[in-house]
Amino acid sequence: MLNRMFLVCLFVGLFSAGSSLSCRWMDHKFRQYSKNSLDLLDTMVNNSTNTTEDAEVEHTVAFPNDLYSQASKASAEDKLGFTVQVLDEVAVLFDEDHSNASWEEKTEKDFLGVVTQQADGLRSCIGSHSHKKKNKKVHMYFKRLSRHVLEGMGHSAESWELIRKEIKSHLMRVDQLVSSLLTAN
Repeated sequence: MLNRMFLVCLFVGLFSAGSSLSCRWMDHKFRQYSKNSLDLLDTMVNNSTNTTEDAEVEHTVAFPNDLYSQASKASAEDKLGFTVQVLDEVAVLFDEDHSNASWEEKTEKDFLGVVTQQADGLRSCIGSHSHKKKNKKVHMYFKRLSRHVLEGMGHSAESWELIRKEIKSHLMRVDQLVSSLLTAN
């Protein structure tokens, strides 16, 4: 009897580990948090008074699109790991000197809180798989954004508007990446 219970527990444990996408947080909260983060970014532009309407981040800082392509073909755990890394890097970027940004500080704090909760929630979904090595290209991309755009433009309101636009596109892309997992279930 004890051996049978052990085998049942082992089977349930192995089955649960293999189906990491049955994460309640991801199923019920991800889309809400994703929408909130995008709404907050939109609010930040509404509070903006700068004139960088048509400006774009220089090509030398452009995100390597092949990384999104690779991530879209990766396993569910790797997709979530990639998304968590992007969200973590966004949080680090928005933690820089934003005193010249044209949006309200409360809005930015709310945005950072939502992005951090989103990353933590997804991290809980991948559990022990989340200790994989970080993607160096993703990290270097965000470091270049910091150096070339923010530092290069003196952390000006214009540089923050460029960053806000760039981050919005990334949040939309990681939303699509995670949503592909939600519709697959």
